[in-house]
Amino acid sequence: MKTTPLTRRSFTALSVSATAASALSVIKPTGAATTMLTRPIPSSGEQLPVIGLGTSSSFIVDRSDTAAMDQRKAVIQTLLDQGGSIIDTAPSYRGSEGVVGDLVKDLGVGDQAFLATKVRKEGETEGLEELNASFDLLHNDSIDLIQVHNLVDTDRKLGTMREWRQAGRYRYIGITHWRPGAQDALVPVMENEKVDFVQFQYNIEERSAEDSILRVAADRGIATMINVPFGRGRLFKQTEGKEIPEWAAEFAESWGQFYLKFILSHPAVTCIIPATNKPHHMVDNAGAGRGRLPDAKERQRMIDYVESI
Repeated sequence: MKTTPLTRRSFTALSVSATAASALSVIKPTGAATTMLTRPIPSSGEQLPVIGLGTSSSFIVDRSDTAAMDQRKAVIQTLLDQGGSIIDTAPSYRGSEGVVGDLVKDLGVGDQAFLATKVRKEGETEGLEELNASFDLLHNDSIDLIQVHNLVDTDRKLGTMREWRQAGRYRYIGITHWRPGAQDALVPVMENEKVDFVQFQYNIEERSAEDSILRVAADRGIATMINVPFGRGRLFKQTEGKEIPEWAAEFAESWGQFYLKFILSHPAVTCIIPATNKPHHMVDNAGAGRGRLPDAKERQRMIDYVESI
C-alpha cells in the first residue's frame, strides 16, 4: 500500500471500569456510513457528534469586518454540513461569543447548533452579569451547555447554574480547565458534584488525563469535551513535511485526523472541539469523525511513532 502523502495543509483496553467504559464508548452513526459518528451524553443519553468547533482564538474578529465574519460563517456552515453541531465559546475569548451568536443567528441554524459557553468572573454580581450577557450575545433564551471556566468560584457558579437549569435556561452544566498542571483540581468536583460535562486538555503528547479525569468521567457518567487536541499547533510543527505512516493511512487521511482519531479511540472521550477559522480545516477535522478508530495496539504504535520523531 502506498503511503498517503496528505498533510493538514494539503487536505481539501484502557484503564476505565468495564461497565462505564462500555456505556461511554458506544459509537452510533447518525445516518449513512459517511456521516459523523456520535457518542451519548451519559446524563441524558442524547447523542452528540464527536467533532465540534472551538473558538478560543480562531473567532476573535471585529464583527464589522465582513470578510472575516463571512469566513467564520463558512466554518460554522461547514461544521453543520459535515454532521457536527458543537460550538464552544466563552465571554473571555475577546468577543468570540458575540461573533458566534451573530453568525448562528444570521445562518438561521440555532436549532442545529449545540452552543456551549462559560462563566469565569469571580463574585456573585459579576458572575451573574456575565451569565446574563451570554444569552444576549448568543441570541438565545436557552443555552445548551454552561461551564464554570477554569474552576473560578466553582461552588457559587454551580449553585446558580443548577437553579437556572431547573428554570430551563440551560440544558447541561459543566466545569473546565485547559492547563494540564491544574487539571487534577477537576477531579474532586467531578467526584462530589453532579455535573454533565467536563472539558480539559488531552492529546497524543499530553495524556495525563487518562489516569485521572477520563477514568473518573467513565465511573461517574460525565461527558468529556476535549480542548487543545493539537497542542496549540505544536503537533503539526513536529510532523511538518512528513507523510503519515502507511499503517496509519488505513484509518486517517491527514495528520489532523491522525491526532483526533487517537483522542477519539479512548472510550471515555465524548467529543473534541478543535479550533479553526478555515473551512477546509473544518472538513479535515470532521473527517476524523468518520470511519474506524485505532485499536489499542494501534494507539500504542501512534504514541511510539510521535515520540520517535
